[in-house]
Amino acid sequence: MAELTDTELRDVVRAKYADAAERLSDPAAAGGCCGAAVVEERCCGTESSCSTDAAVFGGSLYRGEAAGAPDAAVHASLGCGVPTAVADLHEGETVLDLGSGAGADVLISARRVGPTGRAIGLDMTPEMLALARANAAEAGVGNAEFLEGYLEEIPLPDGSVDVVISNCVINLAADKSRVLREAARVLRGGGRFAVSDVIADPDMDEATRADMVQWTGCVAGALTRAEYERLLHDAGFADVEIRETHRVHERASSAIVRARKPS
Repeated sequence: MAELTDTELRDVVRAKYADAAERLSDPAAAGGCCGAAVVEERCCGTESSCSTDAAVFGGSLYRGEAAGAPDAAVHASLGCGVPTAVADLHEGETVLDLGSGAGADVLISARRVGPTGRAIGLDMTPEMLALARANAAEAGVGNAEFLEGYLEEIPLPDGSVDVVISNCVINLAADKSRVLREAARVLRGGGRFAVSDVIADPDMDEATRADMVQWTGCVAGALTRAEYERLLHDAGFADVEIRETHRVHERASSAIVRARKPS
């Protein structure tokens, strides 16, 4: 595959998830791998079986963590983890979800921070934003909002959020260093970074790295543990912790990535 520019890569990812959103909005798409037939393309894009992948991507990972989000939003999850389970959210906090998709993590967060708090979802795909807003309306959640924008250019002021979460999306960005710097910028002093993401094995082969199907499936673009730690420190984070949770590919794992912005 010819090497793509950052803009071309972004367009490929956006087209993939726009298609996913449109098909998830169709009731006829319900059922199948990971809770929706459309997710089969996304979480079963490797050689492994659909039944295996359903346990490592998607809504089945949430189990008892889904309170506050409609079933449709949870089943539409394309993530590799449950960041709200480790974000330690508190009443009154402002939470930002990078790459909020159908909105499940935003709606769960909104319930946990309560009416004095605020949950913000950021996504670059209008179709996903429409789906998320519909899910928020169904849930009757008034303290959630969804913004259109890029992870590399977060449309929020400096020091405006307490917690940044994300579910298997940062690996899709072409410029991950810039994404992490933006996350640090919008966090208040003492703010927390708690995301689920895919971590590549150090020996991931070039064929996998060059496979766009694997990229849009959250594998080819993944950072190694050492790269993630370095970029977080470079962005100004402290107390960096990366804990692998389960394998999602023969050369990659899902992981919880946590850090703190110094006060």
